Amino acid sequence: MPGNLRDRLKRIQHLKKEGTAVRSANNAAGSGDISFFTEQGWVPAGYLTLRYEMTSGEEIVLPAVMPEAAAIVMPGITGATAYEDLLFFDLETSGLSGGAGTLAFLAAFGRLIPAGSANSKTARYKIHITQYLLLDYPGESNFVERLLGEFNGNSTIVSYNGKSFDSQILKTRCLMNGMIPPEYRHADLLHSARRLWKRILPDCSQGTIETAILDIDRTGDIPGAMAPEIWFSFLRNGDADATPLLKIAEHNRRDITGLASIFSAMTHIAVDPIAAMKTINFDLESLALRWYALNNKTGHKLLKYAAEAGHPRAGLSYAYALLKAGNYDEGREWLLRIVSAGQQPSQIAALRALAIDSEHRLKNTAEALSFTKQGLELLTSDSPRQEEFERRLQRLKCRLK
Repeated sequence: MPGNLRDRLKRIQHLKKEGTAVRSANNAAGSGDISFFTEQGWVPAGYLTLRYEMTSGEEIVLPAVMPEAAAIVMPGITGATAYEDLLFFDLETSGLSGGAGTLAFLAAFGRLIPAGSANSKTARYKIHITQYLLLDYPGESNFVERLLGEFNGNSTIVSYNGKSFDSQILKTRCLMNGMIPPEYRHADLLHSARRLWKRILPDCSQGTIETAILDIDRTGDIPGAMAPEIWFSFLRNGDADATPLLKIAEHNRRDITGLASIFSAMTHIAVDPIAAMKTINFDLESLALRWYALNNKTGHKLLKYAAEAGHPRAGLSYAYALLKAGNYDEGREWLLRIVSAGQQPSQIAALRALAIDSEHRLKNTAEALSFTKQGLELLTSDSPRQEEFERRLQRLKCRLK
């Protein structure tokens, strides 16, 4: 889509004003003519609201039961969460901001339904998708009411950037229409995705992860950023611009199936991250550091695996763990290995740890001084560690006099 964000926002605001002012008798949204939509499988769901349902032909393969470690990879999901209680959720809205003037005109809900028999390790599911489409502003109250009917007390919402955007839009529209916003558990996979892929991908948009990590083909898909313009164009022109609106609806459905695929990948990582690396590319080091912070057996194993794979931050944390456990020789060996690898800032941190160990445990002032000098050579004048290394240098020199 041409133009920068500011230009798009200006164009959207212009179209919004124009769409409010221009309502003609031949406008499908205003006249109630929905034949074009019903021919495509949409059915009336109340005043100026349509519903569409379909089951995706593609299967999602999941572990037989939700892994206990799911919460480590996907905060908001626990081992007690049932697959059938997951509700994949995505909105298309009239603007790119979450202000009171932005409303949702299209919503998709995805549920997992069993597809074939399960075995002891895996289960197969398909995604049943329900969509609601708002045809014009006056129907918003009915539209929001239909959305609220999809939530129940057992639902765990799965979204992508939904905590910051979709759920806030829904809450605002509920309040604007005098309705009580729904309560639910929420797992936003964007935050999980950033931990797994931020350092290995140019960005962590859902589309980038789908294509780069999961090899999902979204050729021909209309960018979601075009949704506001397409909806306002439909408000002005009715059936003449209904086809692009249905393409946005298709984009909305593909967001749900893609979200389910990302969820599937994350659950397999949670079951066995080392085994998952054979088929899923992700940031092993970041996950290992997060898992290790929980101080469990799997976390220690994963940290060691990441360290042995040559990840410097994991190697440094593993060295610290060895020193803390009293395995001094092995811990120092790992620190020296990190120094030799020459990757800052891990290299500087390793030299600092070696200098401290040499000075305080080994009482080897000359060796501590050598490590300190090496660290100072790597530091820049504006480094926060510069002063600490210089103080240590002067103290060690005084001891050698």
